[in-house]
Amino acid sequence: MDILATEREVIAVDLPGFGASPALPDGLVHDLPTMNAALGALCQALELDRPHVAGNSLGGLLALEMGRGKLVRSVTALSPAGFWTRAERRYAFAVLVGMRRIAERMPLPLVERLARSAAGRAALTSTIYARPGRRSPEAVVAETLALAGATGFAETLRAGTTVRFTDDVPGIPVTVAWGARDRLLVPRQGVRAKRTIPRARLVRLPGCGHVPMNDDPALVARVVLDGSRR
Repeated sequence: MDILATEREVIAVDLPGFGASPALPDGLVHDLPTMNAALGALCQALELDRPHVAGNSLGGLLALEMGRGKLVRSVTALSPAGFWTRAERRYAFAVLVGMRRIAERMPLPLVERLARSAAGRAALTSTIYARPGRRSPEAVVAETLALAGATGFAETLRAGTTVRFTDDVPGIPVTVAWGARDRLLVPRQGVRAKRTIPRARLVRLPGCGHVPMNDDPALVARVVLDGSRR
């Protein structure tokens, strides 16, 4: 965020039911059309005229959907969801459900104790970070609590069981970047993304896991900035 903010106005969005954002109202499903409408409404409310967007995982998929809908000027998608096989999706969802259950059941004092050591931080976060020791103890505790308290988690997974991104995103610059050590959405999915979006720039992120912003923030910031200049 700090690196990007030296060249851009940066707006970080918590999706409905995650982080500090409440879940969607009753009767609304956490699916792609609803999320697209919510993000489009957010852009209107903030008076953003086709911003550059970057997202990771689910956020990368939503960024691509916004690009397909001509709502943005450029897209940078980091390990985006939606380019999986059925088996790969089942594996990823099983891992996420397992992480969620651990986060829900683990007492806070134990989380805090584990987060104090590099080995403990690896036990809690090595599925998503290739370099978990770089994460601060406070951040690991906060992320574990956020995962446990995400009210949109289950509904988002249910809505994602049939999701695949199969359309091109013509007319705007698209960058797809994949961590070389992504253990959740394996890097070969980036090759499928390139086949689906032939004009996209495909970037390999060496030494990075599924959430590369922590593993190499300078590299990811450069990829995002370069993608928004194309």
